[in-house]
Amino acid sequence: MLITVLGKSPAWQDADGACSGYLVEGGGQRVLLDCGPGVFAKLRRFADYVDIDAVVISHLHADHILDLVPFASGLRYAPRQQPVPVAGWPGKEHPARPRLLAPPGAPEKFAALCAATGMHADHIEAAFALTVYDPAETHTLGGLTVRFTPVPHFIQCNAVELKEGENRFTFSADCAPNDGLCEFARDTDLLVIEATLPRPEREGDRGHLTPGEAGEHGARANAKRLVLTHISDELDPGWATAEAERTFHGPVELAREGAVYEVKA
Repeated sequence: MLITVLGKSPAWQDADGACSGYLVEGGGQRVLLDCGPGVFAKLRRFADYVDIDAVVISHLHADHILDLVPFASGLRYAPRQQPVPVAGWPGKEHPARPRLLAPPGAPEKFAALCAATGMHADHIEAAFALTVYDPAETHTLGGLTVRFTPVPHFIQCNAVELKEGENRFTFSADCAPNDGLCEFARDTDLLVIEATLPRPEREGDRGHLTPGEAGEHGARANAKRLVLTHISDELDPGWATAEAERTFHGPVELAREGAVYEVKA
């Protein structure tokens, strides 16, 4: 299983960067995990968007879903996706329509997003085969299995695991400190974990981790490999890595766009 980082920024993009997005290839499938601002253009560097089998969404914040709009536009309006010949393309009787696994509330959120940006309310649903998942369910995508677990954030949010055989990749999504992620990710081969904050939130509910907290969660999960993500280029990378290594008690990597991680036995 190969995981390519398309975007690792938090809610505001790095210079020339993209928000949350990861290409997962395994089990005969190409799966896009999250589709934040800038991700669709980055995806096209590594894969043809009509060859994506499924998109999996961790939660419905803008920095994880906004590029579903241009992705849907490509699927619906690109010349090669039309049923009749257009501009040198021969016509396609069965245009690509990837699966879209999204959390409860997705149909209403997608309709509101599309309508607010001047698109038809069904713009996303017309382009994808939408399944609203129950986080308690396990889904199959070719030779991959997909599991979820709720994690604490400002809205309903789910950590995600993609598994091929015995090989496991776990994505924390956005979360405050919690025990559930550590149990869900127990002994995972690769934990890609958010490390948004230089210090904990000063007031109100928590919704994110610091690098030190990310390392601690990786240690408690006994993750074999730890990669920090959802972290701004304005945060010193050496400091962030050192903070996570201090609590993980092992090497830590910082996600970067274009990085490819292999998960294998």
